Amino acid sequence: MIQEFLPLDQPVKEQIIRSLRDITQEAEAIRQSLMTDECCILSRLETLQKHILDVQTAAASFYLHSYLAEYTPHYADLSLAAKQLAERRHGALIVIERNDPLDHLLHHGTPVGAKVSPTLLETIFYPGNPLHDGGALIRYDEIVSAGNILPLSENVTSKQKLGTRHRAAIGLTERSDALVIVVSEETGTISFAIAGQLYVLRP
Repeated sequence: MIQEFLPLDQPVKEQIIRSLRDITQEAEAIRQSLMTDECCILSRLETLQKHILDVQTAAASFYLHSYLAEYTPHYADLSLAAKQLAERRHGALIVIERNDPLDHLLHHGTPVGAKVSPTLLETIFYPGNPLHDGGALIRYDEIVSAGNILPLSENVTSKQKLGTRHRAAIGLTERSDALVIVVSEETGTISFAIAGQLYVLRP
């Protein structure tokens, strides 16, 4: 799948430029510390990492919203559900259908037929719920089904060390233009997959 190009809007550009300036300044401070052996650089490296994550989060949030805007009015609900699931370390796989029909790629799902809401998504992915291991399919403003089995990617290298949910997210987006939000139950990290690529939204 070829990922569409979306230009960043001005506020996001300005935020990223500010963060990149902070990164440059912090990197220079670390370089100076190394030159003079003044202090341990671990705390400065942590600060540098935070600035880099700020850039990544700002860009990923913008692109996620842009990729979903035309296909569902529930970006805020999906974001809230993912955040709350991540805080509880409840794994989740949320599939948003865009232009390509997905019925032939998803298997063994249970019909839901309910409006999208954070509460319902949290219930679906509550550990022990029979549907929590599969993917929930979102079509515009409806949770169509849950407990769906997605095709796994065969292009993941052993170095990536991805779990089944992440491989499923990549696998489906290799075969369609769907967007898939993933919450890791091990780390609480929120990611999304599109066009066969996985991006971290919130570490």
